[in-house]
Amino acid sequence: MTSGSQRSLMLVLKLLDHNQASLPTGVLTAVPAYSSFKMMLQWLGAAIVPYYLDEEQGWAMEVEELRRALQASKGVCNTVALYVINPGNPTGHVQSRKCIEKVIRFAAEERLFLMADEVYQESVFGEGSEFFSYKKVLSEMGPHLSHTVELASFHSASKGFMGECGLRGGYVELVNLDPAVMKYAYTIFSTDICAPVTGQLALELMANPPRPGDPSYPVYAQETQSIRAMLVHNMNWVPEFLNNIPGISCQPMMGGAFVFPRLYLPQAAIEKAKVVGLQPDLWYCKRLLEEAGVCVGPGCEYGQKEGTHHIRLCVMTPVETMEEVLKRLKNFHLHFLKEFS
Repeated sequence: MTSGSQRSLMLVLKLLDHNQASLPTGVLTAVPAYSSFKMMLQWLGAAIVPYYLDEEQGWAMEVEELRRALQASKGVCNTVALYVINPGNPTGHVQSRKCIEKVIRFAAEERLFLMADEVYQESVFGEGSEFFSYKKVLSEMGPHLSHTVELASFHSASKGFMGECGLRGGYVELVNLDPAVMKYAYTIFSTDICAPVTGQLALELMANPPRPGDPSYPVYAQETQSIRAMLVHNMNWVPEFLNNIPGISCQPMMGGAFVFPRLYLPQAAIEKAKVVGLQPDLWYCKRLLEEAGVCVGPGCEYGQKEGTHHIRLCVMTPVETMEEVLKRLKNFHLHFLKEFS
């Protein structure tokens, strides 16, 4: 248990990082990916080995792309781990069981340590989508894999509808690590500050929620059902709304708390951003905040294919607020296109 999944990630990365080796330690990392993870790698002096999610296929994760990225890293760094975010942040994609099985087999073939960031697992509401934990799938793939593939599974009460992002509490479960390595893992985790009491209570509620007959169950059920209904509405409605705005396209959202729509910016706007010394989507976000009072994240902070531009938009917010946000975004965007057309 830690004060959040980010602390768990940092401590596991410390366990993996060999900072006295001739080549830096490399970690296969999705593009786009949660920006804090990339900052952790940079802080440790480890190398980011980028693999690209397929936007046109709903941000799909392809083993062929993992192989390409791993091959490209040879001689540059010693790639020892594969970091997976499921459900995706910032993309909102959810991996199928078949995809997870392929990824596990790839990790086994290449002897990679699997890091499964699954903090939004309770927020999967897309039609036809279902969350499968890496640990569960691994355990059902037979002893050759289930007893050998090394896995760190991360979850948190600080994400999803339990506490986004106020209550700080998370955990990591380590699977198939050598007992000698586990001794060092316990040492590293024992020297870290534990989760605050409120975070530990939140973790207990997440793992063991009130059940029918418990005094608190009616209030718990009412609140969680209300949040779920809000998320289902926003997940279905927000991408549809964005796709009806000229110059914006958005893949369907299957889970998580964010969408990552693509911006098709006029060339004049891209040139203007260069003049002011900013990435085009960062400059767009600054103007959106200053002129419309809407705060979103620029795609350049999360990673994206060269020549593309995105924004990250949180949908875990009341429907009325979401409506106002999208109205302001649309008005700003149409004026922006007109200005630089």
